Amino acid sequence: MKPRNAIKKDLFAADHHRQKIDHLGDPLVEIEKHINFAALAAEVDRVAPRPVSQQGGRPPFPTETMVRILVLKRLYNLSDEQMEYQLLDRMSYQRFCGLGQAVNIPDRTTIWTFESRIGETGARALFDGVSAQLLKQGYIARGGQIIDATLVPAPKQHNSSDEKMLLDQGATPADWKPAKRRQKDQDASWTKKHGKSYFGYKLSVNVDNKYKLIRKFKTDTASTHDSQHFDNVFDTSNTSRDVYADRGYPSEARGAQLAQDRFRNRIQRKGHANKPLSECQQQRNHRIAKVRARVEHVFAMIDQMGGKLVRTIGQPRANFALTMMATCYNLKRLVFLRKAGIVAF
Repeated sequence: MKPRNAIKKDLFAADHHRQKIDHLGDPLVEIEKHINFAALAAEVDRVAPRPVSQQGGRPPFPTETMVRILVLKRLYNLSDEQMEYQLLDRMSYQRFCGLGQAVNIPDRTTIWTFESRIGETGARALFDGVSAQLLKQGYIARGGQIIDATLVPAPKQHNSSDEKMLLDQGATPADWKPAKRRQKDQDASWTKKHGKSYFGYKLSVNVDNKYKLIRKFKTDTASTHDSQHFDNVFDTSNTSRDVYADRGYPSEARGAQLAQDRFRNRIQRKGHANKPLSECQQQRNHRIAKVRARVEHVFAMIDQMGGKLVRTIGQPRANFALTMMATCYNLKRLVFLRKAGIVAF
């Protein structure tokens, strides 16, 4: 007796698979439903115009298609090589990028070239464009602002003691060939946190307490102290006057400035060896921590996206990666707000 087989073959199997994906819920469809990618592409072309070749050659892929690819790459933490493979393999990716019927797919070189073309300026335009669309949908900054920073590791550099000495002086070892210099990150720096050493960069963010969306951010090298970014990410547009931050941010000058501008200081106090915190101050810190901890949820989601690591070399490319990280977090957060029924008001 011939064994039974559950596999059914059909010329329209691909259509059935798409219907099944739609039934299960494609998160990319949700993103596309709430974000105008054509407007984002127009903004990228405005700040980073496409170069015009007088000699003809192969026509470029549309900017909107490439913007969608960059979003996929950051959402799922893919390399250029993996992005090319997944575009060939996944029908949901092809549909999201408008490549379902296309014979040619952007390869790894095309993706890398597009990133180099738009650079940090183009990535910032994407972040600002997404932020503007969030505001149009009513998701304005509410409930107070939370300021914090996170370390973003980069590939560690293995240099000799003599090389480190030269690098600390701002010089480059003479025996480094051009190919080796391109693989050496001279912008990232070392820092310590909770007794553990880290090498890489720093991302400071301003998150609103109501929706947990990133409103402002600042990128820098890891050795820069968190408090130096406070003014860069401070948001005066939040509907609440509460300002939350941890014990790395308090200072007399900052407290006086907040009071002068009529903001409510919700920055945790920091004790000292010769002047520990009183019980009242500890209770205040505990009350603030319950709200301030919401920013840790943001960093946790970024970490789930594979974002708390950059594999690039140099500050400009790290800035690009961190900017796309903040942009794609807001996209993912918007989908969650919509599916959870959290309506802007």
